[in-house]
Amino acid sequence: MMAADTSKPRRTSAAVLRGRDILCFSHDWTGDPLSKTHLMRVLAKENRILWINAIANRMPTTSSKDISRIFNKLKSFTEPIREVEPNIFVLNPLAIPAYGNKTVVKLNQRSLVSQVKKAMDRLGFANVINMVFNPAAGMIAGKLGESELIYYCVDEYTAFTGSSALKEIEEKLFRDADLVVVSAEKLFEGKKQFNPNTHIIRHGTDWRHFRTALDESTLIPDEIANLPKPVIGFHGLLADWVDYELIKKVAAHFSEGSVVLIGKIAVDAEQKVKILNDVPNVYFLGRKPYAELPAYCKGFDVALNPFAINELTLAANPLKVREYLAAGLPVVSTDIPEVRVLNDCLVGVDHDDFIAKIEAANADPKPRKAVSDAISHESWEAKIEELRTIMETGRRGGMEKGGRGEEGKG
Repeated sequence: MMAADTSKPRRTSAAVLRGRDILCFSHDWTGDPLSKTHLMRVLAKENRILWINAIANRMPTTSSKDISRIFNKLKSFTEPIREVEPNIFVLNPLAIPAYGNKTVVKLNQRSLVSQVKKAMDRLGFANVINMVFNPAAGMIAGKLGESELIYYCVDEYTAFTGSSALKEIEEKLFRDADLVVVSAEKLFEGKKQFNPNTHIIRHGTDWRHFRTALDESTLIPDEIANLPKPVIGFHGLLADWVDYELIKKVAAHFSEGSVVLIGKIAVDAEQKVKILNDVPNVYFLGRKPYAELPAYCKGFDVALNPFAINELTLAANPLKVREYLAAGLPVVSTDIPEVRVLNDCLVGVDHDDFIAKIEAANADPKPRKAVSDAISHESWEAKIEELRTIMETGRRGGMEKGGRGEEGKG
């Protein structure tokens, strides 16, 4: 990368990430709100966002869910760009998820560059910042005429089932980015080798939203209001990184209580989840609207983060834990590094200890208001300010070089 041009006036913090056009390669906008959603909603208050829906990270299977997803992708590709919220515009791209095939990758590159540039032209985007959250977008990052490229890495993506072919594309993205942001210490340790301008920004939380779990006016949904106590709850994707054997043990230990699982079941977890099908006190409630999650949290006595321990989860920073805490809940997690920085999250080092921690949390919970108050500073607005500070500092100078040219660095 070019060194910083010190003859130019340095950008002030008031100007950083304000009044800009931003590309965001992420998951589908209609999916559950994730860190990317919250960050873009904050940025959209002072910038315009072109949100590019998911470019698949893995080859599809023959499952009915994947087939349905392919059909929906083909259908949505024909839809025009739409403004889903003020200053957030959504594009539905089309690409073939075959990253081990160089011919297909080149075909995807040409097609995706064309699709995104047409959308940028239609919206009048200029002097664009490209914020990539989806490593599959690495195949076109730097080829869109963007002036700045940020890779915001929130997971060990190549550890996801079926995603190993992304390794080469993602490593190039790390190297090419002007700035790399990661959400966990383990990601930082593993990725800083690719780019010296790598920084940690841990996840925030939609504190005001989940704080409504403490409001008297918030009613516990009928589905869980009368379940036997304790009500031990989980919300989030029921994926293959969840420890279903542990959940089964929790349900057996608290056989007089209830284990509530809120969220959709991922394709790669369908077989694993079956071990819970005949457990009488496990309740699958399916995916719930984000607006309703605080009400369900209000009905939990203890909230769980029951992740299996593996390469993927050791680098994870589970958003749900901060959401539980914002709702004032006692929280118990398996032993992954990022929950250990949260004072009010109890950590079980093995299955027996995990169950013991649930017992302790249920028997002597800290006042919910105090738990929620302690996480109030971890807002998404605060995380954007962290990002602005890093960009302003510009330790490598790459963020200040004033443009990449029409084809960028690719």
